Amino acid sequence: MAKYIFVTGGVVSSLGKGIASASIGLLLKARGLRVTLMKLDPYINVDPGTMSPYQHGEVYVTEDGAETDLDLGHYERFTGQTMTKANNVTAGRIYFSVIEKERRGDYLGGTVQVVPHVTDEIKRAMREVAKRDEVDVVIIEVGGTVGDIEGLPFLEAIRQLRNELGRNNALNIHLTLVPYIRAADELKTKPTQHSVGKLREIGIQADVLLCRTERPFSDTVRGKIAQFCNVEPDAVIQALDVRDVYEVPLMLRGQGLDDTVLRMLDLSCPPDDLAEWRADVVGRALHPARSVRIAVVGKYIQLQDAYKSIYEALRHGGLAHDAEVVIKRVDSELLSQQDPHEVLHDVQGVLIPGGFGHRGIKGKLEAIRYARQRQLPFLGICLGMQCAVIEFARNVCGLEGANSTEFDPATPHPVVSLLAEQRGVTAMGATMRLGASRCRLREGTKARACYGTSEIHERHRHRYEVNNHYREQFTRAGLVVSGTYEPGDLVELIELTDHPWFIASQFHPEFKSRPGVPHPLFHGFVGACLAQQPGGAPRRARSAAGRSEANATRARNPKRRPAATRGGSRRRAATGVDAKRAAKGVDARRAATRRAGVSPPKDGGHPGGTRVT
Repeated sequence: MAKYIFVTGGVVSSLGKGIASASIGLLLKARGLRVTLMKLDPYINVDPGTMSPYQHGEVYVTEDGAETDLDLGHYERFTGQTMTKANNVTAGRIYFSVIEKERRGDYLGGTVQVVPHVTDEIKRAMREVAKRDEVDVVIIEVGGTVGDIEGLPFLEAIRQLRNELGRNNALNIHLTLVPYIRAADELKTKPTQHSVGKLREIGIQADVLLCRTERPFSDTVRGKIAQFCNVEPDAVIQALDVRDVYEVPLMLRGQGLDDTVLRMLDLSCPPDDLAEWRADVVGRALHPARSVRIAVVGKYIQLQDAYKSIYEALRHGGLAHDAEVVIKRVDSELLSQQDPHEVLHDVQGVLIPGGFGHRGIKGKLEAIRYARQRQLPFLGICLGMQCAVIEFARNVCGLEGANSTEFDPATPHPVVSLLAEQRGVTAMGATMRLGASRCRLREGTKARACYGTSEIHERHRHRYEVNNHYREQFTRAGLVVSGTYEPGDLVELIELTDHPWFIASQFHPEFKSRPGVPHPLFHGFVGACLAQQPGGAPRRARSAAGRSEANATRARNPKRRPAATRGGSRRRAATGVDAKRAAKGVDARRAATRRAGVSPPKDGGHPGGTRVT
């Protein structure tokens, strides 16, 4: 029978329950246990698929096509386990299921209530995930904060399930806050006491406390928390701020959290094996040999979580090259009002992420044009690929007004349009092309070289596709369709023949990237960006003694932060005005030669053979 760990949060939101749960999963997996994780979200939406990134952050798509909470991305990245629809359950989905059963008459005419019917449905979902995955331990994160009214049915369900399973088969871990009050120069335990007290009112006794704190606390403070919260002193764990999120498992391991959990669950396991994580992930993240600067051009860049998997995948690509990826967030709406050169002159690569709607499209097209003409490495994802096709159609093929029917239904050149089966769809939730699909890679392409195989499976989340009516024209102009979805002959990957590294995908490669195993496209993209500056801007090396001295200084004064060593060479280019004039000249000449039926030279210049930059 599987054991269960319930992770709840108190005092405030955004303490990092997802990271904590994923870290516990990694620790237990390193001890030889089979682990899976589950997220319970109290909101009424059936899934987050129709929610704005400003409301919810990114929507994480699983292999089986579920639109889920971004915490499932943490689960997959930390543990390497593949999550499915069963690993994320919302209040909306639970209520939807209960109402469907009531309509079918499954409750035999009884009065349907939160207890027992809603709580039974929640427990059924929690038990089902253990049976399906055949695991030793299920880690279940309860979204929200203790005291939220919408979370009460979930807390009641885990209270009941723990009683049904027995004490050594389940435990409660509560993530809380021990704030530092600067004026008093003190750490305060009262918020934690109140949060644990609130849990006890519901009937749940915390077994382990993860205390988020800026500063280490003494054994006296630990003893006080243990006494007033009715937990063992060894079960009071300091969840200290760390330099890198991938340090969290090591920080928790250093305080014996995994040993405490195993003892409470009556499990006997061999010692952990975290050497690879420590060296190849944390070691490289903290002490990279070089750095590279990459622009992410999107319309949700103000919110860190909107492109969470993109940022992490870029970091994974950097780890593989022993490099720090410095991400420059560029607002695509603002870029449309600026000279692209002024914004992008100091980056070694450009990435356009996915999205929906026309807002910010002009800025994305400008960024793509800049990367194409300046021979700057480019990676487009989902909408980023569609924008790359639109930009190529307009400025290289000379198709004036080319657009996606998503932005302009009356465009004279619908180079991106809805699939036939999507045209009659009116419902918004879970009606897109979702989940993993097979893609066949073309021999001799950069994409094939990145993957090293002829067939791949990647995750999708979109309604619109490249219009195949224009494929032949694009191919003549130098755009290569390097990957296709064979059943519908749909465009999955494109690249340019006259560019050192210009690749865009209709799918979302970021969802399959891991810290120790970066996605091939991100590995290749970061490598191409590093090639833009010889040596990749080496960081100043520090000895072990120097690092120890810096860490000691930081411990004495937590306000002080080590200075960032972002230095490195910068790409040199012409002034913004000159660059724009030259770029327009290249595009105008290319369009004119193709209308006249003349193929442009492979070096990207005009028929006279002179390269224009």
